[in-house]
Amino acid sequence: MAARVRVISIGAMSAHPSWGEKGDVRPAHATTTLIESGKAWILVDPSLPAQALVPRLAERSGKTPKDITHVFLTSFHPMRRRGIGAFPEATVLVGAAEIAGVRAQLRERLEQARQHDDEDLLRMLREELTMLESCEEAPDRLAEGVDLFPLPGVSPGSAGILVPNPGSTLLIAGDAVATVEHLEEGKVIAPCFDVQQARESLSEAVEIADLIVPGRDNLCANPVRRF
Repeated sequence: MAARVRVISIGAMSAHPSWGEKGDVRPAHATTTLIESGKAWILVDPSLPAQALVPRLAERSGKTPKDITHVFLTSFHPMRRRGIGAFPEATVLVGAAEIAGVRAQLRERLEQARQHDDEDLLRMLREELTMLESCEEAPDRLAEGVDLFPLPGVSPGSAGILVPNPGSTLLIAGDAVATVEHLEEGKVIAPCFDVQQARESLSEAVEIADLIVPGRDNLCANPVRRF
């Protein structure tokens, strides 16, 4: 049986460049998606605060936090895990390249904070590192019909999830494809860890997917691969 995908919460950019917006005009949050495959229930990017995400999960799927077996983060950015505390029993998965890249960044910042004797920053960075080390490296196949799809560039090892179904292939892209407008205009989100890598990842997403769940938008058809 093919995996099933349902958008739980549609994300938004704080300011959408294609709409002519400048400065923060709304709270930024990521699109949250639920995947069902056999006994696995995988929640991707629990971005809303727990008090908002839990009722949204029930509204959109009839599920409770105890039903969620895995949480997958397309990147380790704090915005993507605001509501993660609502799922203490779930296994948290992050791409191996993202874990390695973020770990290196955090350790570098820790050394800088030690040199400046910044206790508040040291405490925050240690908490981030502890949280990162509690995550597990995502396998190439998260569940039947649910595959890891590396999309580096926005962050050191950002990754999406590929869900092939009969007749179409769906990609949960994270910020590798930020919005429908980014997809249609061939633009990457700013800022990026590596702009060239981000452009290459966007191209790969366009080449492989018929349907895309962007990082800050609703499920959409790939304009290059219309049915």
